Amino acid sequence: MGITESLIQWYERNKRDLPWRNTHDPYKIWLSEIILQQTRVDQGLNYYTRFVERYAKVNDLAAVNEEEVLKLWQGLGYYSRARNLHHTAKIVATKFNCVFPDTYNELLQLKGVGPYTAAAISSICFGEPRPVVDGNVLRVISRLFAITDPVNETAGKTRIEEVLTTLIDKSNPGTFNQAVMEFGALFCKPKNPSCKSCPLQANCQAWSIGLVSKLPHKSNQVKQKKRYFNYFLINFYREDQRLIYFHKRKAKDIWQGLYDFPLIESAKLFSAKDVLQTESWKNLFMETLPVISSSSRSYIHQLTHRQINARFFVIDVEREIILEDNDFILVDENDIQKLPLPRLIDKYLKDVGILR
Repeated sequence: MGITESLIQWYERNKRDLPWRNTHDPYKIWLSEIILQQTRVDQGLNYYTRFVERYAKVNDLAAVNEEEVLKLWQGLGYYSRARNLHHTAKIVATKFNCVFPDTYNELLQLKGVGPYTAAAISSICFGEPRPVVDGNVLRVISRLFAITDPVNETAGKTRIEEVLTTLIDKSNPGTFNQAVMEFGALFCKPKNPSCKSCPLQANCQAWSIGLVSKLPHKSNQVKQKKRYFNYFLINFYREDQRLIYFHKRKAKDIWQGLYDFPLIESAKLFSAKDVLQTESWKNLFMETLPVISSSSRSYIHQLTHRQINARFFVIDVEREIILEDNDFILVDENDIQKLPLPRLIDKYLKDVGILR
């Protein structure tokens, strides 16, 4: 039995029961694929369920504002996916009258839809024989064919795509694509793959020459950049009402459209004494400088190419203050849960008991 037949047979016997596998609705397939980019299935499943329950159709998603989408997305990371999701929903609803394009090339024109997502939708929903290439697929094919070219470079990806084009079942491309992805996720895993019981062992060139643990090969990765955020939790009490200053993050940086606190970014984390000696402290507050009442431990938050190191300084003020650029809003502590927040801010607010 050939590789294609073996993969599909294995898939039909072993596939996980996932909700997006019980539909050919392009809206739901698109939604699942966007959510599962850079996300484990067990984590993405809950988000998929919440989105489908809240927005049953693409026009439902298109009709809400971006902040609502970002709030529902909160904790999943890579927030550009959520912004692109909302943008594309509006395009499909208005330009395409709520009907998704049905070809690979047309799907590629949608914001946030790259070759992988376009191939998944066009093959699963419309039977177009376009192979998908994600991390699982790269791993399976590089091992089966002992491809040593770096899979994170053009030459390696191109060779794997060429192999997949010859393997894909043209009469059932959607099932083939899902089979090879599932095989990589459950069987041909990055570490400790089940080689001894593998149904494709006889076809696996990496197994035959002892290269399984060394494939897929990747060239040197981009070094992770460290950033240091000195945050200020500024409390203003109006009678019995506690208000906190928040800042909506702008474009061309992490967490665009999410809310965090006023901050000073620096080359290292500051102590309270360090903060008071900086020119940035004077520039941030612009008026009478407040008193820092307490500071937190240091927090570390990992992103793909960045490590965010943060410390939080608590400040109580007796009247409203003017901050740098006046680019801040006062939020009642009972309304904070309505804001889309970075996971780092959400964690800190839970640690200090402001959020539950």
